[in-house]
Amino acid sequence: MKTPAIWSYLIHLGSNMWNDKGQTEPSLGEPGVPAWHDTLQTDEKTWDEVVRFLPQQGINTVVIDLGEGVVYDSHPELAVEGSWTKEKLCRKLDEIRALGMEPVPKMNFSACHDAWLGEYSHRLSTPEYLAVVKDLIDEACELFGKPRYFHLGMDEETAEHQRWFSYAVIRGETYWWKDFYCMLDCVEKNGARPWIWSDYYWNHPDVFVRKMPKEVLQSNWYYGNDFLPHENGQYNRYVQTYLDLDRLGYDQVPTSSTWSTKRNTYCTMIFGRKSLSEDHLAGFMTAPWLNTRPAMKHCLMGDAEVFGDARKLVYGS
Repeated sequence: MKTPAIWSYLIHLGSNMWNDKGQTEPSLGEPGVPAWHDTLQTDEKTWDEVVRFLPQQGINTVVIDLGEGVVYDSHPELAVEGSWTKEKLCRKLDEIRALGMEPVPKMNFSACHDAWLGEYSHRLSTPEYLAVVKDLIDEACELFGKPRYFHLGMDEETAEHQRWFSYAVIRGETYWWKDFYCMLDCVEKNGARPWIWSDYYWNHPDVFVRKMPKEVLQSNWYYGNDFLPHENGQYNRYVQTYLDLDRLGYDQVPTSSTWSTKRNTYCTMIFGRKSLSEDHLAGFMTAPWLNTRPAMKHCLMGDAEVFGDARKLVYGS
């Protein structure tokens, strides 16, 4: 049995990934969608405590959702009050490395999760937008010291996921792939491997198969417990995607969460070990989907602990 190489944890530095700038109240009809914040929501003490807890759970990779959390030299206009200087971020990255973990930058460029881009989130597919994307990817790669991976997000770009937004954008096939290929080019020119959420496949499997390069690391995600085939012998489409990606030859890092149920992480690892080929199962990730705030500390650590316990149960280490 080959043990996967990547045991990863998603942590948020930025949090303006949902509602538009200026929308400081949760969306009407969907109070669970976070509002825009003009101040950084990450608490440094909580960040430090969570990060120091992660190695104890066998986590070796920290995927950092950057968003508005950094004062970028190339685009300082994206910062909010309290955004970290790049010097501070570099210190935190060194601390992560000293704990034996690898930091990976994540910038979500999905039209559903790019509120952190401010006005640029309203200019998708334009030369100006693509120039900003390149600037940010280049700068993040420099800050992270030429990382091995770069997570581009790209999830949930659908009308359903934006039904409560004050400004909704859904790129059609031509423009989604045009923008995406530009992102891939930027990442690869910096020597990193692109990494994305895989849910584009759920709604566009044929297009995905035709156009998604094999070098893009995939993270399909499913947060429920329904991992068994139904009476017709079929799995739900989210679990089936794990099998399809494996059959198609994509390397993947299945993603679990305690968002809906604590059992999900254990079920994800069991399914991955039993059903996916060792050659393409690159690892696993857990995503708490919580801001790095004092009130969330125990939940953030709890998610990591569940991940560590599941790893021990399934892989014995």
